Amino acid sequence: SLALAENAIDAASYKPEDILNSLKGFTVEVGNTDAEGRLALADTMTNLQRTVKPSTLIDMATLTGAMVVALGTQTCGVFFNDDELATDLVAAGNEALEKAWKMPIMDNHREDVKGKEGDLRNLGKDSWGGACTAASFLENFVEKDTKWAHVDIAGPAAMGGRPGFGAQLILNFLRNKSA
Repeated sequence: SLALAENAIDAASYKPEDILNSLKGFTVEVGNTDAEGRLALADTMTNLQRTVKPSTLIDMATLTGAMVVALGTQTCGVFFNDDELATDLVAAGNEALEKAWKMPIMDNHREDVKGKEGDLRNLGKDSWGGACTAASFLENFVEKDTKWAHVDIAGPAAMGGRPGFGAQLILNFLRNKSA
């Protein structure tokens, strides 16, 4: 599935502090209109799980500038709910010379995306740990028994001059799984 978002200005655009309804049924407070990609990705993940019912879900996105701050322009971050899945993705990336690093989602990141007026916020409560809070937001849209990894490729793909970054990582991962 493809989740695409464009941050365009329009009279009908949502605004900070608006509350949106997600496909999963969560109400989401808009903390920042520039975090539109995670809203589209969350609904796409929900739709995919409802229609295809995958046992494993891997999303890949140029989601946060905070990932660039954390790991630079040559390495992507892998957030996960299954350590074996994350280990396999990191190994597949290393084989492809597309460096990947396991990243945490901690309880404080989960707390940061809880809403006051809605169920969730699309942004953390402060500017610290932004890549982790973005991943914790997405984690809310993963079904209970689904193995999941979020691969934030913002550093290499958006800032590192490697627009195809991640394609070989996924191909290697799938090849390794089928072997």
